[in-house]
Amino acid sequence: MRRIVTGLLILVLVLGFIGPVLAVALYRFVPPPLTFLMVQRAVEGRGFSRAWVPLEDISPTLVRAVIAAEDARYCRHMGFDLEAIEKALASNAQGGKVRGGSTISQQTAKNVFLWPKRDWLRKGLEAYFTVLIEVGWGKRRILEVYLNSIEWGPGVYGAEAAARKNFGKSAKTLTPAQSARLAAIIPKPLSWKAAKAGPYVKRRSGAINRNARAVLREGLTDCVL
Repeated sequence: MRRIVTGLLILVLVLGFIGPVLAVALYRFVPPPLTFLMVQRAVEGRGFSRAWVPLEDISPTLVRAVIAAEDARYCRHMGFDLEAIEKALASNAQGGKVRGGSTISQQTAKNVFLWPKRDWLRKGLEAYFTVLIEVGWGKRRILEVYLNSIEWGPGVYGAEAAARKNFGKSAKTLTPAQSARLAAIIPKPLSWKAAKAGPYVKRRSGAINRNARAVLREGLTDCVL
């Protein structure tokens, strides 16, 4: 009996290691299917709209805007931005507005492979998958998957669906201002609007547009563009 239990434990550990590795290897070449969040939103009745496009069919202005808004050091870290984490911890310890230190790589790992709810198990798995995709995918593929998977409104996923929903055009033809609007609503895609932006989103998108120009000048997107 003890041998059977030991064997089962070993099998579980092996599968727990091999399964994620195989999934990451597969998604290096194949677009990831539905995510946990997509299924959850569909069950909630929010609909589903997604059209996968390669990174070269997404406007560079959106790439720069998203990096400027979400992870300016994306091309300079290996999945974890220790500087951002330290700043977030310091801010949270002072009792101010809660800040996160997640990178685009971490967000991609969470969005594609894991469930939305925050808990310590998910955070641990998120770190594991982040290492796997950094090693197995590289920066261009991570960003491509990210831009094709994130939520950009009720039932709207990915840059192509978001561009067509908000501006009636393809992601490839987005202007810098439109790209900044889309990048601005990423933190709260169910309540903030890109096309009919309120005062806060307009201010935020203006700042993102300026930061995106700085990102371009400083070569902070050289790993993907």
